[in-house]
Amino acid sequence: MSAKPKDPRQEQGQVELAIGGMTYAACANRVEKRLNKLDGVTATVNYATEKARVVFDGTPVATGDLIAQVEAAGYTAALLEPRAEERTGTARGGNGDDAVDPTRPLRNRLVVSALLSVPVVAMAMVPALQFTYWQWASLTLAAPVLVWGALPFHVAARKNLKLGAATMDTLVSLGTIAAFAWSLYALFFGTAGEPGITHPFEFTIARGDGSANIYLEVAAGVTTFILAGRYFEARSKRRAGAALRALLELGAKEVTVLRDGAEQQIPVADLAEGDLFVVRPGEKIATDGVVEEGTSAVDMSMLTGESVPVEVGPGSPVVGATVNAGGRLVVRATRVGSDTRLARMARLVEEAQNGKAEVQRLADRVSGIFVPVVIALAVLTLGFWIGTGGSVAAAFTAAVAVLIIACPCALGLATPTALLVGTGRGAQLGILIKGPEVLETTRGVDTIVLDKTGTVTTGRMTLTDVFAAQGQNERDVLRLAGALENASEHPIAQAVAKGALARTGGLGRVEDFANIEGQGVQGVVDGHAVLVGRTSLLAEWSRELPVDLERAKAAAEAEGRTAVAVGWDGQARAVLVVSDAVKPTSAQAIGQFRDLGLTPILLTGDNAEIARTVAAQVGVDEVIAEVLPQDKVDVVRRLQAEGRTVAMVGDGVNDAAALAQADLGLAMGTGTDVAIEASDLTLVRGDLRAAADAIRLSRKTLNTIKGNLFWAFAYNVAALPLAAAGLLNPMIAGAAMAFSSVFVISNSLRLRGFKPLKGNDDAPAVSVPPVADRGEAARAACGAAPAGARTSTVRGTALPDRTR
Repeated sequence: MSAKPKDPRQEQGQVELAIGGMTYAACANRVEKRLNKLDGVTATVNYATEKARVVFDGTPVATGDLIAQVEAAGYTAALLEPRAEERTGTARGGNGDDAVDPTRPLRNRLVVSALLSVPVVAMAMVPALQFTYWQWASLTLAAPVLVWGALPFHVAARKNLKLGAATMDTLVSLGTIAAFAWSLYALFFGTAGEPGITHPFEFTIARGDGSANIYLEVAAGVTTFILAGRYFEARSKRRAGAALRALLELGAKEVTVLRDGAEQQIPVADLAEGDLFVVRPGEKIATDGVVEEGTSAVDMSMLTGESVPVEVGPGSPVVGATVNAGGRLVVRATRVGSDTRLARMARLVEEAQNGKAEVQRLADRVSGIFVPVVIALAVLTLGFWIGTGGSVAAAFTAAVAVLIIACPCALGLATPTALLVGTGRGAQLGILIKGPEVLETTRGVDTIVLDKTGTVTTGRMTLTDVFAAQGQNERDVLRLAGALENASEHPIAQAVAKGALARTGGLGRVEDFANIEGQGVQGVVDGHAVLVGRTSLLAEWSRELPVDLERAKAAAEAEGRTAVAVGWDGQARAVLVVSDAVKPTSAQAIGQFRDLGLTPILLTGDNAEIARTVAAQVGVDEVIAEVLPQDKVDVVRRLQAEGRTVAMVGDGVNDAAALAQADLGLAMGTGTDVAIEASDLTLVRGDLRAAADAIRLSRKTLNTIKGNLFWAFAYNVAALPLAAAGLLNPMIAGAAMAFSSVFVISNSLRLRGFKPLKGNDDAPAVSVPPVADRGEAARAACGAAPAGARTSTVRGTALPDRTR
């Protein structure tokens, strides 16, 4: 192929190719090796996403040369076009290409093959079902399975043959074709096609010419079992791109722009840099920008993962996809499309996925050795029998029997059955395992990195402490302050109101509510003039905090918590402390991680004081704080560069790239769709202890798969001498296949007895709203106050800076 002109994107030092024709994980390694042979090229190929990322050390290599290398390896390649989402800043809807399930053709192939194979296997194994001419009915049913159902294996085997390689596809294709071809010979040229012939249920060992033996159940059964395994793998593989779609779906779809002084609704894709747009309470901010008018609190948790909202006003930067938790804002767009922070995070996730080496399937590795040995043994068997004066028919019978008995029926069951049982048991325990390639990583994990907010902590603001002045009743403090805070939609105000209601059972009646911008709120509750907010608000009314309350406030703020002052009737009465509370089970989970040989590390974008406080509560020694989303990826890479195998547990959008980069990503099911899709394991409950059980279950499932693979090959190898000696009759072949399959299934079913660690099965159902739904929570909060009660949404509480 002649070299094509260089693509302009190559001048940036890298290019992406879409790779076609990869059928198993080792294909990615083969393509990668071919590309890396080119001077100045460093390539990584991802089997899951079917993409190759090529980085140039010096002068970029022409696209045509890259494609030629891929095609020389036996695959197809094309320059990957930029995602439409990056060009427009929007995500694809459900009516586009995503609405078509790419696994549907494989599923259809599996269903049809299974329906045809079941009667074939049943007739071969149960003599009572062998009616007159049953063998011809078997041929009629098995032929479509071998020709059409197994076509992907035959195509892959042919490709492997051209490249001088042997894989699981080669073994399946070789064995099924041998079984089917011999069955045709026996039916048309031997005695197997005669009326009334049966396969008796007996285990006699006798040498024969094989003309009465048919092996159609081998061809049909093995094809169906292997197709089942491939289908489950394809479903898992399809999820690789779902993280990017979920991430881009977080962005707003429409925006209200100000043009010529009037508001106009347009698609976000039409928003231009410099446009002014309006963000109302509860709405998502359409794109990155700077506030021109208005003040509010912005819930940044979707991107930063931190629960405390950020106060914004004129001149404050805001980020697209975050939620306006308060008042009306007018924002000037500074970045749109692929320049936004959300789009950059999408690229981080994709780069992390591309750089994550796929685990080569164990069955393929074993097959690479087993297939050449079997072929060599078949040739030696044929040569031995002919060389020792045996008949050509007997020699061919023995040689073909070697190929047939090597066909991996139980091998096809080894992975899918263990995975089905293991994932089913995991689902019962609230643990979702995404695919077999995930499991190998769990064995080597030695470090577990934990996001703080929403993972170790609850991820929402909670009233944690009440410090009442001497002589004051805590219940009165909560009843009055909670009533006033309930009239505000601010997230911290709502935390105080909910906490007060839970502790008292009822709140006072509010009159003359008013918000003091930047300070707090005031109003009359049950005849008392109440102030709640900053200490400066109370000071303006000559209500200074007593020494004990001042000390409590300082101690809370030193730990990074938020302190709210309360006063009424001319006196400062109390200090309320609001913070993101640690989950009650987190400390126990940390201990379980240590018992599994894992070193826990707390990683957060929050400030160091808060991080150290949380770490001390749960027993984590190493803390990495004040990190941006891209920094989280760098932390994981640094740990990997130190030789560690890293598991990452997170729940926010800002964790997605780190989850994808980690050797094992675990997402809390109470978190965002983006984190869930980027992870390898999903913990349905918000209980961190489930992560310990997930790792234990994954390791046990992997051990079961390896045990299944060993015994599946062991039965084949044990029967090979009988086949080579010409002593393999159909009943022994069928029995060996059935027994090995029953053993594999029984071994897999043992996973149903997996139990969580003691105490881990008592976790209550989680009611924490997912991070992705906190915009709805903000809108709900906006409707919580009495009609006409709100004048502004800016709170006066002492909020730590969370601009990160």
